[in-house]
Amino acid sequence: MVTGVRGDLARSALRGTRFHDVRWVAETGSTNRDLLELARGGAADGVVLVADHQTAGRGRLDRSWVAPPDASLLMSVLLRPRIDPADAPLLTVAMALAVAATPAAREVSARVKWPNDVVVDGEPPRKLAGILAESLVDGSSDDRGGLAVVVGVGVNVDWPTPLPPELDELSTTATALNLETGTKVDREELLVEVLRGLERRCDDLESGDAAGLVRAAREASATLGRRVRADLGASQVEGIAVDLDDRGDLVVEDDVGQRHVVVAGDVIHLRGA
Repeated sequence: MVTGVRGDLARSALRGTRFHDVRWVAETGSTNRDLLELARGGAADGVVLVADHQTAGRGRLDRSWVAPPDASLLMSVLLRPRIDPADAPLLTVAMALAVAATPAAREVSARVKWPNDVVVDGEPPRKLAGILAESLVDGSSDDRGGLAVVVGVGVNVDWPTPLPPELDELSTTATALNLETGTKVDREELLVEVLRGLERRCDDLESGDAAGLVRAAREASATLGRRVRADLGASQVEGIAVDLDDRGDLVVEDDVGQRHVVVAGDVIHLRGA
């Protein structure tokens, strides 16, 4: 990795917070991969890695993440949370809510598409951000029991117009803050806003308020009330997304009234529903 010069504003603004250790690089393969390596080496809770460009960015199901250099907020955070490991998936929810609560995202009425996207709602919803959380137990002896979770997010911030060929095919399914607001959004200021929001959500979760996090996810959901198809790999379920359960898993009611709990899997919002 080549160390960048950005990040001074963020480090100053976040001094005294959980996320004061901000490391900004010009380019890397994957910020998630890099932080997982640091976690295995015993890196502390709260390390933040930001990259201007990723050459091997990943989303869920090992999909690639495509973004031109300097056009997106690409970052990962290392968390060693004092929580029940069964609640670790809620850290994805915490990040999604933190992104959706930033002023620029609120301006475009961004919502959370289950399980890990922030979208501008519509037909179809257009992806503004994607989140990937990866966990490991690294043998740490601290009071967090060795659980380490790396939560990565890519927020589309300042896409060029017209879109380059590699992004043109995404124009109907993805968008960026500048395209929605008509103004440029500073990535470093956005970083600070996201991390401040994430810290509040993590504090709530560590204090035992998982229920509050799920309530906030329900309120911000772009998925609840929609007709959806959940691809579970070996099977599919289609119906109305009616709720999130106590763990944040999606509850889908099919056409005969049977309810299915979707723990993981792709979810498609169906048109006209």
